[in-house]
Amino acid sequence: MRYVNETVRRQDRLMDEARAIELLSTSEYGVLSMVDKDGTAYGVPLNYVWDGKNSIFIHCAPVGHKLEALEKNPNVSFCIVGDVKLLPGKFTTEYESVVLKGVAHIHLSPEERMAALLKLVDKLSPDFKELGAKYSKMSFHRVNIIRVDFSEYSGKCKHVHTAD
Repeated sequence: MRYVNETVRRQDRLMDEARAIELLSTSEYGVLSMVDKDGTAYGVPLNYVWDGKNSIFIHCAPVGHKLEALEKNPNVSFCIVGDVKLLPGKFTTEYESVVLKGVAHIHLSPEERMAALLKLVDKLSPDFKELGAKYSKMSFHRVNIIRVDFSEYSGKCKHVHTAD
């Protein structure tokens, strides 16, 4: 996965790669954007876990709108929003965001799906790993996993500096 900031229009708002990686690692959710089966735009906020390399894993139902869309067109983007602070008196907003581009895979092996579920438990419910593992095994037949492999990502931020 390449960090590509050359295409960010506002070069004065580039986020350093270390912060982008931190957001990717720690954020609770992102918005998966795709083209639905009818050719219209479709985006949905989702919990995810990053594998520390080039992919994220998202859990979902075994059937549904996302899977139908991804079956037809697996090209996606995923947006993570970090710290946001509205500054009404300055008519602006401080923000952080990371946008990733990639390809979604929906037909994973049972082993990869279970490993992803356990990674999700580790990230989202770290105090309940043992119970989460049991729940994952019991509900495995009702869950699908989407793996998104990313080719590139970029980060952007705006921080307003004020004189003290």
